[in-house]
Amino acid sequence: MGSARSSRYTFAAGAEAARRLGARGVCVEIDPRRIAEARANARREDVEGKIRFIEENLLETNLRDATVVMVFLSLDLNRKLQPKLLKELKPGARVVSHRHRMGDWEPQKTVYARGPYRDHELFLWTVAKQD
Repeated sequence: MGSARSSRYTFAAGAEAARRLGARGVCVEIDPRRIAEARANARREDVEGKIRFIEENLLETNLRDATVVMVFLSLDLNRKLQPKLLKELKPGARVVSHRHRMGDWEPQKTVYARGPYRDHELFLWTVAKQD
């Protein structure tokens, strides 16, 4: 799923994908405390050099270079983000959401992952060519 040419944009997600998949990443978060936590996680996972941290509103972030977008947001924020994803992402780009769907956008795949404290529901979409 990842390669050195992949560009992952994460909203409230961790550094583990960069470590496991070897891709570079962009972490976007409006809360400076969360940016500090994300930097500490990246440092601990030894991937800080692979991740660019941006402190800004995700609805203002330019996503045109993203090949994968991973989100861990509320259902309301997912719904607000969906039109931006469809407008800015190139066909073939993937979107993964932890826990919440994207409004009426039907997921291509749903995965259930066991965690140490609870199970996790993940949704996958691939951006189609827009008419």
